[in-house]
Amino acid sequence: MMLEKLIKACRKGDIKAQKQLYSDYKDVLYILCLKYSRNKQEAEDVLHDSFMVIFNSIKKYKGNGSFEGWMKRITINTAITSFKKNSTFNILINEEITKDVLVDDSIVDAIPLQQILKAVQGLPDRYRFVFNLYELDNYTHKEIAEMLDVSIGTSKSNLHRAKILLRKKLEEWNNNNLNNRSYGN
Repeated sequence: MMLEKLIKACRKGDIKAQKQLYSDYKDVLYILCLKYSRNKQEAEDVLHDSFMVIFNSIKKYKGNGSFEGWMKRITINTAITSFKKNSTFNILINEEITKDVLVDDSIVDAIPLQQILKAVQGLPDRYRFVFNLYELDNYTHKEIAEMLDVSIGTSKSNLHRAKILLRKKLEEWNNNNLNNRSYGN
């Protein structure tokens, strides 16, 4: 079914069309949910909540921009809402970020994607959200601050700390992996 017809049918509450839309986009949105969740169960919960919002809001979609982009925005907002309900987010840190902390590209290239995802999921919530929004979804610190109800300084600080923690986790994994390989020879 063409996307326009599928959207139109979903607007009318057609269950078959909703199932088709879910089937067509669940994988893409699930990957997005994983970025904002601590584990697979939480990601699945956010995915299902997101589709409920999508189906309830589909009449509001005006066709401006991509439909997938619209659904991704809903999914991110659903993840943030879920996070805010289930934790204390506000942390008052206002420090100047003097230099960007990046993981060495050669280290990242040697680490499997699944391990990188695991490291990102292991970040404290406030760091993981800011890292994902800034680095992976290209939001500005101003936009992040508005979305998460924090200051711009807090957004910058949380990103900085997320990168420090990620660097440590990935370097540690890489060192352990290198040690295990050298002992295996």
